[in-house]
Amino acid sequence: MKKLVSELMVDYLERREVEYIFGLCGHTVIAFLDELSKSEKIEFISFRNEQLAAMAADGYARVKKKAGVVLSHLGPGLANTVTGVANASFDSIPMVVIAGDVPRYYYGKHPHQEVNLHSDASQYEILKPIVKRAWRIDDPEALPDILDKAFRLAESGRPGPVLISVPMDVFSVEIEEDLFRRTYLDSHTTIKPALAPSAAKVIAEKLINAKNPIIHAGGGILLADASKELQALVEFLDIPVSRTLMGQGCISDTHPLMLGQTGFWGMEFTHKFTANADVILGLGTRFAEADSSSWYPGVTFDMNKSEFMQIDIDPTEIGRNYPVSIGAIADLKEALVQILEEAKKICPQGKSKPELKERIKENKELFKNSNIAISEDSRFPMTPQRILKDVKEAIPENSLIYTDVGWNKNGVAQQFDVTIPGTIHHSSGLATMGFGASALIGGKLAAPDKVVLTLVGDGGFGINPSTLATAVEQNIPVIWIVMNNSAFGTIAGLTYANYKTKFGTVFTTPDGEPYSPDWAKVAQAYGVDSIKIDSAEAFRPALEEAIKSNKPFLLDVPMENIGVPTPGCWNINDIYNPKENVAFGKVLKNKDGEYIAPDHSGSHK
Repeated sequence: MKKLVSELMVDYLERREVEYIFGLCGHTVIAFLDELSKSEKIEFISFRNEQLAAMAADGYARVKKKAGVVLSHLGPGLANTVTGVANASFDSIPMVVIAGDVPRYYYGKHPHQEVNLHSDASQYEILKPIVKRAWRIDDPEALPDILDKAFRLAESGRPGPVLISVPMDVFSVEIEEDLFRRTYLDSHTTIKPALAPSAAKVIAEKLINAKNPIIHAGGGILLADASKELQALVEFLDIPVSRTLMGQGCISDTHPLMLGQTGFWGMEFTHKFTANADVILGLGTRFAEADSSSWYPGVTFDMNKSEFMQIDIDPTEIGRNYPVSIGAIADLKEALVQILEEAKKICPQGKSKPELKERIKENKELFKNSNIAISEDSRFPMTPQRILKDVKEAIPENSLIYTDVGWNKNGVAQQFDVTIPGTIHHSSGLATMGFGASALIGGKLAAPDKVVLTLVGDGGFGINPSTLATAVEQNIPVIWIVMNNSAFGTIAGLTYANYKTKFGTVFTTPDGEPYSPDWAKVAQAYGVDSIKIDSAEAFRPALEEAIKSNKPFLLDVPMENIGVPTPGCWNINDIYNPKENVAFGKVLKNKDGEYIAPDHSGSHK
């Protein structure tokens, strides 16, 4: 029996248990939208911009641990998806993008919105550099196989986005329903590899025999849903854990063995452990620049002192930035169970290091105590530390928080204790402004029973506030907390630290007065309940009101532009403001041959 391709695609997506498709209309996809309108299982979440749709699909996928689905028109529609799709790609988030395309019989004739500068109908190649695979469906009969391949590829190995570009005429072609028979038989999950038994044994031995071992955890732990397994291993051997930005929440930030974040926005006492470890086991981390203080020896890590081991699902990440004595490809959930089993054979009683735990506790308390005064300060505009304190006290512990870029991300990662895995979501790899303001829509749809909010700067929120319209149209009760300092605050601090100017980084009127749109009134114009905060004391009650309302709600919170403390190093500073011991990124040695870390005291002040 023959059926329309559009009908068979919707049926396939329903069987794939797709709940939502995030996107925007266009003439190339109206046949698909017509079939989608008849579905009782899939809801179309319409946005005013495809970038926002992609970020919402990203936010959904982070919670559901399965591919978010995006629908896009060709040309400007597909071009608009680039930032959102790249954000998902860099953070290893599964996504399937379905895009309309020009009719096959017009390839190369320059029909409306065709991209053919280098080859005919090549608009699907716009996403090629940032997706795991891009298909164009020139043969409708190939679609069933490609759909299965696309979802499997997006969700397996190192997760990421894929693209299926469908010429608009293909949606309206009839093909035999039997061509989809194989998709009824194909498993929707792919079993990931376990650790080689020999590697599990050697890793366990090295961790047990090390004098100062560290486990460095990245976002891969959360992607693999391996938090319980990580906690079981570190508690059995009393091994301290450092983490990346994306690794926040891998185990509770209040856990007695959690050191905290590393790198430029890390913790000074964390670096005392990581820079002096004799053995470091990296789990699901790229040892990226910001988390590794631009790889300066002796600041965050030191390959001259430490032996590195690394486990990752992606073979290209093994040994990328530090040499490894053991590099292994494995699913972290499986691998950590295996390592613990081997550790129990070698050291049945485990290890107990009460002095280590006490040292970690003392250092954490010192850091927290140093922030008490500014966290309780009632001055207005508010301090960012006060905002975080009030948010922490007002929201349920299992709330989902989506950060954006700036204080709301870097400060949160450093100073906001996350206690439940999967409740904090950062844009890390691409560090995309506007991410939090859109991704929370997908997060709420994935977890409708939880409080879902974003901490977003006014610069990030101003990128595209039309996400407010989607929340109203779909009645999605999320909360935007706009931390408003009338600036691109982090870059303003960086510019001022190096050039004593804030040119191009702060928002002002022609006469130099601070400027910011009244985001509360903007929200009201969209139909969103909102409050413009006028005192520090007013913020927490307003947040509590927003939570109780169970409606889309925005809080415009004037905030002082205070820099996030930066105990680590970042090569950006050295390029702009070279120190005597740094020559444009090259780390120098002193007269005794010892590595010298750059002095960044005063940065972001």
